Amino acid sequence: MLHIVVQVLALRVLVRQASIALAGLLALASTIVSLIIVNAIVSGLSIHGIQTYVLATLIVWLTTAISESAGRRKVRQSRRER
Repeated sequence: MLHIVVQVLALRVLVRQASIALAGLLALASTIVSLIIVNAIVSGLSIHGIQTYVLATLIVWLTTAISESAGRRKVRQSRRER
């Protein structure tokens, strides 16, 4: 949830003109920040090393991108059926 809020705020506040590269970098950065916060707050979860943060960030980002794409496709299909 925190990840989504950070992404929305970053995209709405910092990106005034649409830039795919900048939006992607902000999404990756917000994911890393979210992982750091979760690592500090949640007991029993530990992320060690930069490689682990980068890999976890890419996994979260890729999963989010795939689910967003699938969600958009589903919405388009439901709008066509109406």
